Amino acid sequence: MRNYLRLLLPLFVVAAFTSVARAQGARNIGEVRVDVNNAAIAVRIVGATPELQGLAQSAFNAHGRYRVVPSGHAFELRFSLAGANQVKVDITRASGAAVHSQVVAGSSTRQALLKAADVAVEKTNGLGLRGFFSARLAFVSRRSGRSELYTSDLFLGEAKQLTRDGAHVLTPRWAPDGGRVVYTSYFRSNAPDVFASNVTSGARETLISFRGTNSGARFSPDGRQLALIMTGEGAPDLYITNSQGRGPSRKTRSDAVKSSPCWSPDGSQIVFAMEPGPQLYVMSAAGGAPRRLSIGVSTYAAEPDWSRTDRNKIACTVRVGRQYQIAVYDLAAGAGKVVSKASFDGVEPSWLADGRHLVYTARDRNSSYLCILDTETGNSTRLGGVDSQAMQASVWTP
Repeated sequence: MRNYLRLLLPLFVVAAFTSVARAQGARNIGEVRVDVNNAAIAVRIVGATPELQGLAQSAFNAHGRYRVVPSGHAFELRFSLAGANQVKVDITRASGAAVHSQVVAGSSTRQALLKAADVAVEKTNGLGLRGFFSARLAFVSRRSGRSELYTSDLFLGEAKQLTRDGAHVLTPRWAPDGGRVVYTSYFRSNAPDVFASNVTSGARETLISFRGTNSGARFSPDGRQLALIMTGEGAPDLYITNSQGRGPSRKTRSDAVKSSPCWSPDGSQIVFAMEPGPQLYVMSAAGGAPRRLSIGVSTYAAEPDWSRTDRNKIACTVRVGRQYQIAVYDLAAGAGKVVSKASFDGVEPSWLADGRHLVYTARDRNSSYLCILDTETGNSTRLGGVDSQAMQASVWTP
């Protein structure tokens, strides 16, 4: 049971006293700048209002493909108000030649700006990358003094508190349609159960409350099933239920501790962490023998997230020395690589829509921040800045 709880509780709790001493003295947890020649595109940002300009600059500064400059740019990106909750983006080259112009609508002016910035990325990046600025986050924060569930835009704007349970909340995960967030909570008892919260109304429903512990639920890509870990029949095993938590089907049968199941993009496979180690294993969603993934960079690998854009990429948390870092396992190459380059702990990765960047938790002994990591350069950008107790983000792409 001790090993199971070690995997079930967030790494923020488990490893809070194992971070290296220098992490305590880091002045800006989450920010990492690595000097690399990655052919970043120089862009000049012009916004009709200080708010639009500041948000657009923050967005492009967090994107590893771009470099925001006052002059000497390859593209000028001009954002202007076009109506109620509408933003127009005009893209021109340094020569003045027009590239693209489009009016984008959103649920708010802020969301319209982020969607317009995604249009600018798709028209200028030259690598076929999708935009990710309009993503939504579900995350856990202790900003109120207790662990509660929140949603926000990617830059922690328009944050909304979904739970007020005063109970330990873990591992929120979006439904594919963005209408619900499923999460683990100790709300009803001393053992964890699985709940879902309606994003619009905040209404909570109990999905899974079987005997024993129920945790780590995650929707399948089509939203019809949930994968989770339950102990009702003894050891923590992988189960699949329908989207309402009914009809559980046991998929593993061993005494080894398991955690953090995640579906492949097509829903045919599930990756999860399993002791000893733990290490990552993949198995058919229909059942069968799990296959270990040889990460190669660490004897510890947990919290996997399978890229929805590149089916060969699985991000995970690994332990390197006395620290935790983010690694990416390449299924095609059969090898893993540490992609974060921080003096602080990096845990809990969640992929963004372009398959290059992800959101993760940067943490030292005293605080935790949500950050964007460029997995190609190692550059990390802290999101928000005022919430020093945010963690465990899950990304949803509209």
